Amino acid sequence: MAANTKTSRKAARYAVPVAVAGVAAATVAMVPAFANAGGPDLPKVTAQQLIEKVAASDVQQLTGTAKLSTDLGLPTLASGLLGGGGVAGGSADPQDKVAQLASGTHTFRVAADGPDRQKLTFLDGKDEYTLVHNGTDVWGYDSKSNEAFHDKADGKDAGKGKEHPKTADRLAASPQQLAQDLLKQAGPTTDIAVGDTAQVAGRDAYQLVLKPKQSGSTVGSVRIAVDAKNGVPLRVQLLSSQGGKPIAEAGFTQVDFAKPGADAFSFTPPKGAKVTEGADKAAGKGGEHGKEFGPLEAVPGLDALTGGADGKGGKGDVKVLGEGWATVARIDTGAGKSLSDIEKDKNAPKEAKQFLNSLGDKVTGKFGEGRIFSTRLVNALITDDGKVYVGAVTKDQLVKTADSAK
Repeated sequence: MAANTKTSRKAARYAVPVAVAGVAAATVAMVPAFANAGGPDLPKVTAQQLIEKVAASDVQQLTGTAKLSTDLGLPTLASGLLGGGGVAGGSADPQDKVAQLASGTHTFRVAADGPDRQKLTFLDGKDEYTLVHNGTDVWGYDSKSNEAFHDKADGKDAGKGKEHPKTADRLAASPQQLAQDLLKQAGPTTDIAVGDTAQVAGRDAYQLVLKPKQSGSTVGSVRIAVDAKNGVPLRVQLLSSQGGKPIAEAGFTQVDFAKPGADAFSFTPPKGAKVTEGADKAAGKGGEHGKEFGPLEAVPGLDALTGGADGKGGKGDVKVLGEGWATVARIDTGAGKSLSDIEKDKNAPKEAKQFLNSLGDKVTGKFGEGRIFSTRLVNALITDDGKVYVGAVTKDQLVKTADSAK
């Protein structure tokens, strides 16, 4: 699966900075909004030829509209904590928008002109959020709060001299970027084939299908729709191994590969807008750019389960178990209390007990006892001895991995 590095980088960096998360992540089944019934009749290609077509794509300019839909099946408490209530909020920081894409359907207006100029506007509801990358400047603007966020694309953490991930790069989770990441990570544990043709955003497309060879993954397949003419990935889809409603999907509903207008990427904060500089935020005046455990850090009461945020008790000791689609991370939190202790403790924080109640069923095995926090994509087992096993694997596979690790 070797690909031309230079052209792969070009194909990956252009178009809408649709942030997913990181979540990882990824996207799903064919729905009327993205594909028409009955695919077009296109010349036959092999999977290797289609991968090479994606790698060789040199499209640098486009305008259009895209949609991101995500249904991770998060419990009510966790969904609220992760910002599932909508995109328009009180902060203009692009990083704060990422978690809000964890559920629901979001529409974006996009424009791109090479690697240094991109614009994305969230069109959810009457309030808009705009993200503009123009040269070395990155602007975010939230119309609801009239707040603006400004950062440099090559910014550094203030006072630390340590470069943090470029804001523009961290948000470049477009269909192109998602496709490149998935292809890069696909290895000997993945079957790759060409599926049925499709029409995406009114354009003829091939579909590259990635399927896990291993059992136990929550992922059934990943489908990447590739423009038959220019090789641009138009849509990335994630299908659940359990079937049912799609986990998530990201793709263009309309796209034009003409050069955007000259003023498409200009931005000036509206009069009276509160402006926050990225350097101030990194220095602790408005929060942090990112945390080691991402969204889990936002869960009230989680510190009580993991031994506290100060690292006491060995928090952060991570071991990777398994490989490929069946990979599981084991985090040794060094927690001072077991889950059962917290349940019985009348003085335990209310938030900690609420978090416990949001978890799934209790489970037992060679590893001991624990509870499983479950979504449609990722499952996490929190054991009584202070370990967390997490991966995009089924509950049974997670327990099996935890047992084998003892």
